Amino acid sequence: MIPRNELLAYLDNLLNPSQFQDYCPNGLQVAGCDRIKRIVCGVTASDALIERAIETGADMLIVHHGYFWKGEPQPITGIKRQRLAKLLQHNINLVAYHLPLDAHPQLGNNAQLAEKLSFKVSGLMDNTGKPAIGWWGELNDPMSPTQLAALIHNRLDREPLVIAANETPIKRLGWCTGAAQGFLQQAVDMGLDAFISGEISEPTVHLARETGVHYFAAGHHATERYGVKALGEHLAAEFDLEQQFVDIDNPV
Repeated sequence: MIPRNELLAYLDNLLNPSQFQDYCPNGLQVAGCDRIKRIVCGVTASDALIERAIETGADMLIVHHGYFWKGEPQPITGIKRQRLAKLLQHNINLVAYHLPLDAHPQLGNNAQLAEKLSFKVSGLMDNTGKPAIGWWGELNDPMSPTQLAALIHNRLDREPLVIAANETPIKRLGWCTGAAQGFLQQAVDMGLDAFISGEISEPTVHLARETGVHYFAAGHHATERYGVKALGEHLAAEFDLEQQFVDIDNPV
C-alpha cells in the first residue's frame, strides 16, 4: 500500500506531463481514497471499465482516455454524471495520462506498439516543435502491404484497414497510435514507405494513394491497449501493488 500523493508524484516524474500541451488534464482527475493497494488499468474510463474497477475493489483506475476534454460541455450531466457518481461513491481515484503515455520511450503506446510488431526503432518523427510523439523505424525484412497487414492482424488481433498505394515493398515506416492520421504527411516528407495509426479520415485515402505511402488504420483502441497495460505492470513491480489490466473491447 502506498500513499496516493506519493504514487502521483512518481507518475508525474516518470511521464513528465508538464512538457505537453494536451487536450485534457493529465494526472489525478477524480480524487478517491488516500492510500493505494489495488489498481485497475484500461484504455478509456467508460462505465464498463468503472464497473470492473468496482467489482475488483480497486483504489485507483488508471487510463489513457479520461475526462474533461477541451471543447466538451462543462455541466456534469448525463453519462459524465453517472460515471463520476460511481467513482465518488466507491472512493476510486481516476488517473489519466494522454499524450505523455503516447510518448514515453519505454512504457508509451508507440514504444509498446513497436515491441508488439517487432519494429526496429530508428528515431522520432518531427512534431512541429512540440515534444515528438510519432516514431519511425525499419522492418527486419521488407514486406508487401499484404504481409504487413497480416502481421498487424496477427499481433493485435485486429484486421487493419489498408490503403495500399502501390506494390512498393515496405522497409522504412512510421507509426503513431490513436487518431494520428494527420501525421501521414510527415511520413511522406520523410520518404517513408508506410505509416500506421489507429484511425483514418477521408482525406487520408487520397494522400496515401497520390503520394505512394501505404497507410494502415489498425484501430484507435487496438493500438493503444499496450501503454497503459505496461504502465500498470511497471507500478505493480515498483511498489508491490495489485494490478489488473481490463480490456473493454472497442471496434474503433
